[in-house]
Amino acid sequence: MTGQPVLLYDGDCGFCTTSVRFAERRIGLGARAVPWQFADLAALGTTRERADHEVLWIERDRVYGGAQAVARLLIAAGAPWNLAGFALRVPPLRWVAHWVYRLVSANRHRLPGGTPACALPADRR
Repeated sequence: MTGQPVLLYDGDCGFCTTSVRFAERRIGLGARAVPWQFADLAALGTTRERADHEVLWIERDRVYGGAQAVARLLIAAGAPWNLAGFALRVPPLRWVAHWVYRLVSANRHRLPGGTPACALPADRR
């Protein structure tokens, strides 16, 4: 892959879609945001299973998932957001970010913008 990074997110999840729209308005993505359901996953170097499991940041030939995808988003946004992005890459903040990401991901259907569909696996939506 060349050019602008791609942010893959779950387009069926209200919380995920709301979060991406917030990032576009308030942070600036520095990437093309695409629901994974409408992306050529193989061409992007990932799978449906991984895309359904976590948000993905894809740049060049690297795929970052979960909290590290969020860190990359923040780094690409520039100052002052990039400071938080760089911090999220360093242990122990990296470990905490991973834990928080998993907690939010597991409970996204309960969060603002979330819907019951957010709790279902992709094959059951």
